[in-house]
This record gives sequence, C-alpha cells and structure tokens, in this order.
Amino acid sequence: MLYLDPPAVPWRGRVWSHLISDVSYAELHAFAEMLGAPRRGFDRDHYDVPAERFRAAVWLGATVVPSREIVRLLRDAGLRRPKHRVSAERGQLPGQVGPGRSLPAGVRLG
Repeated sequence: MLYLDPPAVPWRGRVWSHLISDVSYAELHAFAEMLGAPRRGFDRDHYDVPAERFRAAVWLGATVVPSREIVRLLRDAGLRRPKHRVSAERGQLPGQVGPGRSLPAGVRLG
C-alpha cells in the first residue's frame, strides 16, 4: 500500500510531502512514475512530492497519514533506510559525496 503525509516541509520555495510504500521499493517507483515524480525525488526510502502533486497522488490511491506514521510504517515493513545506514552500505562516511570525496568544511547533507 502507498502512503503520503500532508504537505508540510518547506524547501526551495515549495512545500513537500513524503510518499512511501509498505510493500516494496518497486511498488513505490512504479507509483511515482504514474504520478510523474522524477526519480531524483527518491530519497533513500521515500519520494519527496511537491504539494502540487498531492491531490493526484491521493486520486491515484495513496492513503494520507500523519507525518509521524511515515517512519513507523517504513520500519514495520522493514523498508526504513536512515541516512547513517545508507552511507555505511555504500562504504562511505556520513558527509562523503562519493568514493574518497567529502563535502567542503561546514557543508552538511540533509
């Protein structure tokens, strides 16, 4: 099943929601494609969806849940991928951009 929280996260002049699946990343990517969300909107375990696409996501079948439910649903499904774990899986330290490359001092991701 697909879930979406109400748009509440401001970033770059827009307000964003989080779209997740409690089944698989494949289901999530297929739904995002139907929604017209670009793959670059995928962030570890969810898609960032602008408020302009919120109604379309609901119309396509996403269930609206409070923001605090998003992480719980991902954890319960075994699909949660926190930032620190993703960096370790890639063999990178937090803050590294690629193999052996780090962000400039004072710049942080997320």
